[in-house]
Amino acid sequence: MSETTVHTFDDVMARMDDIVAAVRAKDASLEHSLDLFDEAIALGSKAVEMVDTFELSDREAAQLEETAAKDDSHSESTVE
Repeated sequence: MSETTVHTFDDVMARMDDIVAAVRAKDASLEHSLDLFDEAIALGSKAVEMVDTFELSDREAAQLEETAAKDDSHSESTVE
């Protein structure tokens, strides 16, 4: 997966895992490792941007609120 095919946060994480594996490989040259390091820095910046601009859809927000309400009512009943 190249950097141009990274569109989602999961894609970023998968590519980062690939980079870690490649750098840890015994046959990885210093030059190649440095290129991968540069790519990892760019991917990290992209991931931060994705997190900073993330917005829930109305449906996702409603599901999150519903789940939180269920968790709250469940934790209150176990405290009593």
